[in-house]
Amino acid sequence: MKFKDMPYERIDFAKAKAELSEIMEKSKAAKSGAEQFEIHKMFYRLNDKIQTQVTLCSIRHTIDTTDEFYEKEQNYYDEQIPEYSNLCVEYQKILFHSPYREVLEEKIGQVAFKNMEIAMKSVSEEIIPLMQEENTLVTEYEKLLASAKISWGEETLNLSLLTPYLKHKDAKIRREAQEKQNEFFLSIQDKLDELYDKLVKNRTLQAKKLGFETYTPLGYLRMQRNCYGREEIENLRRQVKEVWVPFAESIFEKRKERLGLSKLSYADEVVYSPKGNPQPEGTPEEILQAGQRMYEELSSETKEFFDFMMENELLDVFGRKTKAVGGYMTYIPDYKAPFIFANFNGTSGDVDVMTHECGHAFQGYLAAADPIREHADIGMETAEIHSMSMEFFTEPWYKLFFGKETAQEYTDMHLEDAVIFVPYGCMVDEFQHIVYDNPELTPQERKQAWKDLEKVYKPHLFYDGLEFFENGCFWQKQHHIYSFPLYYIDYVIAQLCAFEYKIWMDKDREAAWKSYLKLCKMSASKFHTELLEEAGLETPFKSGVLAKIVENLKNC
Repeated sequence: MKFKDMPYERIDFAKAKAELSEIMEKSKAAKSGAEQFEIHKMFYRLNDKIQTQVTLCSIRHTIDTTDEFYEKEQNYYDEQIPEYSNLCVEYQKILFHSPYREVLEEKIGQVAFKNMEIAMKSVSEEIIPLMQEENTLVTEYEKLLASAKISWGEETLNLSLLTPYLKHKDAKIRREAQEKQNEFFLSIQDKLDELYDKLVKNRTLQAKKLGFETYTPLGYLRMQRNCYGREEIENLRRQVKEVWVPFAESIFEKRKERLGLSKLSYADEVVYSPKGNPQPEGTPEEILQAGQRMYEELSSETKEFFDFMMENELLDVFGRKTKAVGGYMTYIPDYKAPFIFANFNGTSGDVDVMTHECGHAFQGYLAAADPIREHADIGMETAEIHSMSMEFFTEPWYKLFFGKETAQEYTDMHLEDAVIFVPYGCMVDEFQHIVYDNPELTPQERKQAWKDLEKVYKPHLFYDGLEFFENGCFWQKQHHIYSFPLYYIDYVIAQLCAFEYKIWMDKDREAAWKSYLKLCKMSASKFHTELLEEAGLETPFKSGVLAKIVENLKNC
């Protein structure tokens, strides 16, 4: 079914909770593991129905943030979902403590039960009002960023549509765009401080009510880190500081030389060469068509996937002024349909959508065949491997978007950008650990903490008079910090695994692709570290792995 034809109906949560309560009673009364599993399938159907409508609402709200109907519906779900989610955890407790646990584990897997244990520790009825408030604050933040109206000549741009000018080949235009962006963020700085302060206090209070000293351990549970913890993350960041930061700084040095500059400013570091960044050829519609051809030729599996996406109009990727900023992939359960949202703006970022978000969507499409819903509950550190690795597997088709000569430039730039991302990703993670370990910090102290981290992870950084950024505020434009606390390190973990695939495919593409398909199909049927082992990848938490990746990448 085409996305536009998918009917929307508000979920009546009173009825949904009554239905779930009935399922819970039936589950308690089950006389065997087989019977209890059949009842569990009723829970699947109910949850799929709810998730379908909630997702349809969310998509349509981001497609047009001025649509008052879907704004009201989104507000409704922000209020209702925490309470329903809490009841879901109560249902999971029945399974967790079932006398037929052994049978159920065999059906849905040990990972599912570990995740149930985590869920039970991370929610309670007591904190539902706080979770509702948190959802509202996050929605406020996202709406605040979407409200940007930046004058550019005769046009009015949002943040997404400003992006091409931020990366323009003309240094004067880049600088003007940066000044416009700086001006907008300065105008909302007080509101940004206020929102984040409320979010930190809210999340800290949630943690205390659940018996934690700070939000950090609760954040780990909510990120579903079920097979590693803070110690492993800290060892990863230590390796990045030791071996990756020097590697990334050498990339920045190359860019400075390539651009013929004596000092690399923030406005300049995003540019690959004096000619500017490689730009895709053709209209947004032609970019989409090139993507279809790419996936037709990549493999039979990807052809089937992308044909499905196009036939059912499951890509909304063209930039419009009323759309939310950014991009994402989500999944509509009742239709077994991935959905991709983006804002094409004429830059190489459009191609990134066709590779990165399609990597997520491809895995979602493959996983739809698995009847065990818990297997779709993938940790983000695994999910991002699917997307970031697809960026490398699609390299031979970059010429469809850029032409032959420019395609090589884009390939080189893409690898460089991936390398220099790793320290930034670790910086975002360490910053959040500082904030949540020390929730009493003032807005100014948080900004100072960010500035201190910039010296460690990006020592070359030079903002050249851009006040908002010089004041230690860059993190306020990184929406994950507001919306998805402690998420960002997952990108780093996944990026490092994607580098392993890059190195592998350059040596034996067939074997690497076979491993990738296996990883996608396994979904969350095993723990993250087990998935890597099964796929033939090394965990980046292990000392020495990053040094090995660096040495291999230097030869790419």
